[in-house]
Amino acid sequence: MTTASSPLQPSAGCVYCNYCPGYCCYRLKGSTLFITAEDINRLARHFGISDGEVRKRYLEGKNTFKTRDDGSCLFLSNARMIKRCSVHTARPRQCRDFPYDAPCPYLLRADLLEQIQPRIELALARPGKSE
Repeated sequence: MTTASSPLQPSAGCVYCNYCPGYCCYRLKGSTLFITAEDINRLARHFGISDGEVRKRYLEGKNTFKTRDDGSCLFLSNARMIKRCSVHTARPRQCRDFPYDAPCPYLLRADLLEQIQPRIELALARPGKSE
């Protein structure tokens, strides 16, 4: 529990993502979300479709998700500020493991925040965009 005198701080690999606008759900130049066969199968079961259909609908190339025009993940919901991943229970291993027992780099580096924040603000300002 936190109070006004004790702000949330990442510690011991814990990250407080509940009210984060999804900084890690935007593709930065040079970064890739690596999707494994296990991830594809988990998503297929989540949607009730075949692995091949998951690849066809959601993957770019062999092992990464397509993104929207603003660089955000196809499964990021812009309609809410918490529980923004629309496939959270079926999300890829790389998403599950982030930030890899380290503080979230987006919350600690101004240069990363500067790249992502304008995209998030634009996405949240668009009415009716809930994908």
